[in-house]
Amino acid sequence: MSSELPAPPLSALPGGPAREVLDWLYRLVAAIELSPSVAVHSQDRNGVVRFWNHACAELTGIPAAEAIGQPLVALVKHPGQQREFDATIDTVWRTGEAVKAREWHVELRDGRRLWLQSSHFPVPGDGATAQVFCMEIDVTARKKLEESLRQAGQVFDHARDAILLVDREHRVLAANRAYTELTGYPAEEVLGVELPSLRLGVQDRAFYDRLRDRLDGHQHWEGELWSVHREGNTIPVRAALSPIIDAGGAVTRYMVMLTDISERRRAVEEARHLAEHDPLTGLPNRILFMDRLEQAMAAITRRQRQFALMFIDLDHFKAINDSRGHEVGDAVLQEVAHRLRRCVRRVDTVSRLGGDEFVVLLADLGGVDQAGHVAATILQSVSRPIDTPGGAISLSVSIGIAVCPGDGEDEKTLLRHADVAMYHAKESGRNAFHFFSQEMNSRVLERVAIEERLRRALDNKEFELEYQPEIDIGSGRTVGFEALLRWRDPERGLLKPDAFIDAAEESGLIVPIGLWVLREACQQGRRWRDAGFPVMVAVNLSNAQFSHGDLPGYVDEALGASGLAPEFLELEITEKTIMNGNAATLEALRARGVKLTIDDFGTGFSSLSSLRRFPLSKLKIDRSFIGDIANEPEAAAMIPAIIALARSLKLRVVAEGVETAEQLHYLQQHGCDEYQGFYAGTATGAA
Repeated sequence: MSSELPAPPLSALPGGPAREVLDWLYRLVAAIELSPSVAVHSQDRNGVVRFWNHACAELTGIPAAEAIGQPLVALVKHPGQQREFDATIDTVWRTGEAVKAREWHVELRDGRRLWLQSSHFPVPGDGATAQVFCMEIDVTARKKLEESLRQAGQVFDHARDAILLVDREHRVLAANRAYTELTGYPAEEVLGVELPSLRLGVQDRAFYDRLRDRLDGHQHWEGELWSVHREGNTIPVRAALSPIIDAGGAVTRYMVMLTDISERRRAVEEARHLAEHDPLTGLPNRILFMDRLEQAMAAITRRQRQFALMFIDLDHFKAINDSRGHEVGDAVLQEVAHRLRRCVRRVDTVSRLGGDEFVVLLADLGGVDQAGHVAATILQSVSRPIDTPGGAISLSVSIGIAVCPGDGEDEKTLLRHADVAMYHAKESGRNAFHFFSQEMNSRVLERVAIEERLRRALDNKEFELEYQPEIDIGSGRTVGFEALLRWRDPERGLLKPDAFIDAAEESGLIVPIGLWVLREACQQGRRWRDAGFPVMVAVNLSNAQFSHGDLPGYVDEALGASGLAPEFLELEITEKTIMNGNAATLEALRARGVKLTIDDFGTGFSSLSSLRRFPLSKLKIDRSFIGDIANEPEAAAMIPAIIALARSLKLRVVAEGVETAEQLHYLQQHGCDEYQGFYAGTATGAA
């Protein structure tokens, strides 16, 4: 037997014959010797091994024959803990009390390191402790597992990515520190919360239901989401969700990893921006422009709309580079790019193709006139002097315009046609724009020319007013005058509104022109009153005037400057203006004491209910009905109906375009209040 276990004195053992005691002792030693899992050894007071069981030999790889009689320290060392171990053994010798279940990190003679759980207890002999026994269990595997779990916990808590551990019901079991940093929610607030309630991403419940089905099928899912921070802002994240499966193949938990990809996305966007934009001007380059052009081509096929492509080239730019240097040339290109951007809408695209060539894509074009208007705006904007370190530079551009689909059904054709049109603009003297279609070019050029002449007409005071009398049918007395706008064009003579009013409205010039008319008419009304002839003066208002600026303020200004009392001013509005819902403006005007008349009644789509809502004073029957009195009596039957309608609304009725005595007689018979037209004549007010 590989032991030197001393028998205790009989007085220390339970009662009974000595042989029975010895038999018990030998059986105990045999049991310890043959124990398969507990390593047992003993040492005397000098630290020499006296007992070494089979399990101890298996654990250390040292046979009992080699171990017994050797100092324990020569067989088993306790690196970093040797003093503590020696003190523990000394305590057992000194106190005679056991020390149970201590864990030691030991080094064996062959260099292996193990974790052992040891219990030391004294064995008495001759009235004192004879040996100290040690019972040891190898807990290395458990310690490694604990260390692995500890390290895993540290990895979990210190991972850069946000990690959630959730159960089969998708309720959070654990959340690491990175999750709190990413979302703003501390772990204690999300524990037990169901995954869809965490605002993990901007997704609906159906998304999570589909995700659950996928995970339950043991499938990994990965994709990009927009996570929502506690403060409400969204963060782009890369999400990876994986099922955790036990040895039996069943899903026990799920792991969710969230990676903040804000910086990555920002880097990608920056790289894409650099690849798709001109480094000098920041405008889209040819690559991005061609992509947007392709999209525009696809859109017009689906939506049956049109767009315009403008090819822009700086005139004589090479001379600027040669005379001022490339640094000044670059500054000029940057300023031109800035001005081009300000001339278009956000939905449009301005691109620099290279050198001094730019292109503009006007998306979703309302009409070709719009392209001409933008081109004229660009010409005017670029022509303003550009300040540079070497002094101001004036330059111009030539613009070619192609409209899709009419001028080309593919990108290359459209660009080529716009380029051809640009060269036509250069050949015609530069500082101009040219449409690829000659017919379109002529029409748009005429419209732009009218706009330019209208601007000049305002500056040069080329507008004037004629006044058409409004006659009371019953008494024949003149009760008012309607101000009629005329344009005395130096090239074409006296023009009526039909020749220019559409261009004025589309360009927005109707607002300053209308303000001029209002001021002039009020001043004339005041002169008539001062001359002892207090009559109403009527001014037509365009629908555009209700959409631009402060119309009641303009009226206040005109009345204040002229001194005309508000009750002598009559503002005429169309049915279109009524139907556009300008009730607040009309109420504000009526509150000032101004009279309101609905003009050209019968040509629009106003209803009786809508007319009742507005503070009107008069109703004017359109001249088209008056012309039917002699030619189409059946159509003229509308006139009594209109007069009856006006009476129900307590409005006075004025007939426009009365040219014959027959027409006037018909109106008298049916109770019309006033008339105006060629039969009543016209007058010219003092300027």
